[in-house]
Amino acid sequence: MLEILIATNNLGKVKEIKDILNSPEIKILTMKDFPDLPRVEEDGKNYQENAFKKAGKISEYTGKICLADDSGLEIDYLKGEPGIYSSRWGNSDEERINKVLKLLKNVPINKRNAKFICSAVLVFPDGKTYMVKEECKGSITFKPKGTHGFGYDPIFLVPEYNKTFAELGDEIKNQISHRGKAMRKMAEIIKELVS
Repeated sequence: MLEILIATNNLGKVKEIKDILNSPEIKILTMKDFPDLPRVEEDGKNYQENAFKKAGKISEYTGKICLADDSGLEIDYLKGEPGIYSSRWGNSDEERINKVLKLLKNVPINKRNAKFICSAVLVFPDGKTYMVKEECKGSITFKPKGTHGFGYDPIFLVPEYNKTFAELGDEIKNQISHRGKAMRKMAEIIKELVS
């Protein structure tokens, strides 16, 4: 049995990762299991650095195998913003969504291309590290739609389904999302490790 600590306080992410890594060989631990963990400053220059910093610091502190990811929304019209600052672009999902919609107010549909990027890092207490990176392309809607998911999901439109992440529901979202793809790759790596 491999114990893996998911290094995030975002419960939406924890649920997604648990659903994808669902395996009898893996026991998932969360930050709640370690109430006095140090706060990790996400000041890396890219997703990979941030994910590595989170997983590395928490693994060092707990002595557990740690899985962390850093992800963000990159909007072409905004020259890749909010990018690594996606979760810090406001104080709530609603505030962040409104900021994006305001900045894209009169931008036509053909100029609203965007992508979600996810870098996931698995760090062992002995320093052994595995990294994966995935993305999901889409565009930004004119108004929020759907009630599932979290973050920018209500305004991220997936062209193949013509629905937002928030309209698709967890099962389909986990199949096609940036984090879904990255975590499935990570699940393959973990399966190799436990076999």
